[in-house]
Amino acid sequence: MKKIHVVSKAVAVTGLLLGFTASDAVAQASVQVYGLVGAYVGSAKRSGDASSVLQEGGGGLTTSYLGFKGNEDLGSGYKAVFALESFFRPDTGEQGRSATDPFFARNAWVGIEGGFGRVTLGRQTNPTYTNMATLSPFGSSVVFSPLVLQSFVATYGSAIVGDTVWNNVIEYTSPNLGGFKGAAVYGSGEVPGQPGIANMGLHGSYTQGPFTAALSAQRVRVNTPSSAVSQQDAYLGGVTYDFKLLKIYTSLEKTSSSSGIASKTYDAGLSIPITKNGSLLAEVARTKVNAPKNIETARTTASIGYDHFLSKRTDVYAIYVFDKKSNAGSAGTVGVGMRHTF
Repeated sequence: MKKIHVVSKAVAVTGLLLGFTASDAVAQASVQVYGLVGAYVGSAKRSGDASSVLQEGGGGLTTSYLGFKGNEDLGSGYKAVFALESFFRPDTGEQGRSATDPFFARNAWVGIEGGFGRVTLGRQTNPTYTNMATLSPFGSSVVFSPLVLQSFVATYGSAIVGDTVWNNVIEYTSPNLGGFKGAAVYGSGEVPGQPGIANMGLHGSYTQGPFTAALSAQRVRVNTPSSAVSQQDAYLGGVTYDFKLLKIYTSLEKTSSSSGIASKTYDAGLSIPITKNGSLLAEVARTKVNAPKNIETARTTASIGYDHFLSKRTDVYAIYVFDKKSNAGSAGTVGVGMRHTF
């Protein structure tokens, strides 16, 4: 009985605190709680793997996260803004995409917004990854999008050096100018005596009716224990067009590094509405990597699936991923999942 009383009291106090928080947020009209919960089950096998793995994973089409964002009117058309977003794994209840993630791994920034645009400081999502999400019918998925898999996921080759989120970033985002939005980012390496060791990027997107174009250019410099610097330059460009009967996606990605390794990724996809609430999704990406001593490798990854919305915020899906790299046999991954936004 004592345990029941303690639990009941804890629940009541938590509810009261949440009530005050919600009431204050509504009164101030300045703070929002939001996020996404997703999970999938399936059998995963990449080209070169010895065997498949039956698994339940957190995320799927979108990595699960919890976020808080808000703003305060400073007058004269200016606002203070902030965002704090944390990844989590609903399959295990653990925080982060992995054990190495910081608590607010998805975003943790504060800034000022006005007619000039927005300037923010802190840990922020890499705009190359944001643009990539608009150029793939599978969005930002690190499980099912061939473009994202071959660009950022190590087990698929990871053509682009660095994470989808950057630390110590100063970012300027322009206002919407006739459909165009631009961004410039600078992430300090914070290395004493070496101010040039930093990440930089220039990004832009343009949307006019059914047409969208996106372009990203970034430079990543990685410090080693010997204080040597390895640099990679990466470029991404692509377009989408919605014909209503179907939407097409196409993009090209190129990288080059100080180590002599270069890559090209060609990607194409489409989404076709099958029902009022469901669409067929398909995409294929092929990456060719050239290394010193005339070593060349290639990888092809293709996905096909169906995504069905049960409501505005909840959808279910089934997806198959084919994978083949030049020095190994082909393999396949299949998954069914669900996600809910709030």
